[in-house]
Amino acid sequence: MIADFSPTLMASLMLVLLIIMIMFGHPIAFVFGGLAAIFGLLIRGPAVFFLFTSQAMGVMDTWLLVAITMFIFMANLLVESGIADALFESLRYLVGPLKGGLAIAVILVCTVLAACTGVVGASVVSMGIAALPVMLKYGYDKGLAAGTICAGGTLGILIPPSIMMIALADLSGLSPGKLLIGGIFPGIILSALYVAYIAITCARRPEMGPALSLEERAAVPVRRRLIRAARSLLPPGVLILSVLGIIFTGIATPTEASAVGAFIAFLMTFVYRRFSLRMLRDAVMSTAKTVCMVMIIIVATNCYTAVFLDLGGGKVLKDFMLGLGLGKWGAFFIMMLIIFILGMPIEWVGIIYLVMPIFLPVAIELGFDPLWFTICVAVNLQNAFISPPAGASMFYLQGIAQGSLTTADIFRGVIPFVILQLFGLAVCIAFPSMVLYLPNLIK
Repeated sequence: MIADFSPTLMASLMLVLLIIMIMFGHPIAFVFGGLAAIFGLLIRGPAVFFLFTSQAMGVMDTWLLVAITMFIFMANLLVESGIADALFESLRYLVGPLKGGLAIAVILVCTVLAACTGVVGASVVSMGIAALPVMLKYGYDKGLAAGTICAGGTLGILIPPSIMMIALADLSGLSPGKLLIGGIFPGIILSALYVAYIAITCARRPEMGPALSLEERAAVPVRRRLIRAARSLLPPGVLILSVLGIIFTGIATPTEASAVGAFIAFLMTFVYRRFSLRMLRDAVMSTAKTVCMVMIIIVATNCYTAVFLDLGGGKVLKDFMLGLGLGKWGAFFIMMLIIFILGMPIEWVGIIYLVMPIFLPVAIELGFDPLWFTICVAVNLQNAFISPPAGASMFYLQGIAQGSLTTADIFRGVIPFVILQLFGLAVCIAFPSMVLYLPNLIK
């Protein structure tokens, strides 16, 4: 053990090394876990492993986190069911006559998928496969196409069912039902901002998002478009109402609702005639891999945070923010800025398990509503998925673009949507009563 070094110095070194190592691209779970083990052994000796065991058992014994598994399984079943393909095909003819109509259709489909899946990867991959070739075929600007798919896909982590909200509920001790429902207003705001941006941009520069040709519009009459859209929206509508309805009315907990959602998604594979044993096996295996990754990151970040707080790192950051003399709103914006910057190199799981145990008590001490503050954090974390250089959505899209998009195309395309996400966060900050309206209806 090293007893001569100040715990404050060691905590600061932990934080600096964390950011440096992640910036170099090392796997997030090994960075958090490795630093926790090294600094824990240096300061506390072998006894630190009792702390790690306690953290791991605490995570694995959390009933609420079962919902993460079920929501991910539900998302994988929906991807296999072909729901995204059917939705996009119907909506692209419905809004295709508008300038930028295909991009608007992508946002609408992503919004519906977000309310069905709770997972970013499912939406980005589905839209990348279904919509990207069509948008490029019609001459859409590559940056606009990339930014639309990446930004639309990130709605899956905010609009319920959201695995991020489940994790935040586990961390904060707040009602998971209220947090899930709390994502509806910000999600709709962001979706509306994306649609408005696409419509205005393509109206000013039609070459960025041409409308469908007259021949293609004539091939599908308006009545047929409406019928196809209604049919494609019915199954996901049933799923959304089932999951959110039983949470909102208090009939079931989010964990129980996630099981209901997974069962309905399973039935939808029969509705879309996509069920097979191979499909089921692939969905189960994909779920297992994703859940293992998420749980390893949660355990590793919990261990890191436990050592960091044990060294007094939380008190250092808390005293620093409160000692700046910027007032409650100054401290609030400092916390939001830190989360935004961390979102560039670190995934959302690592961020929330690192900062929430520190920031939430500070926010409560400053007089902020904990539910509103946590929802603002969730909105801010949307940027973690599309902020260069390490936004996960960008790499999901690049992986399936098959050379049709360059990294520069994707980076250029997401920047306007990062700004829109920050504007959406500003709306949530300015109108807390609107953010909390739906959650406050839940008793």
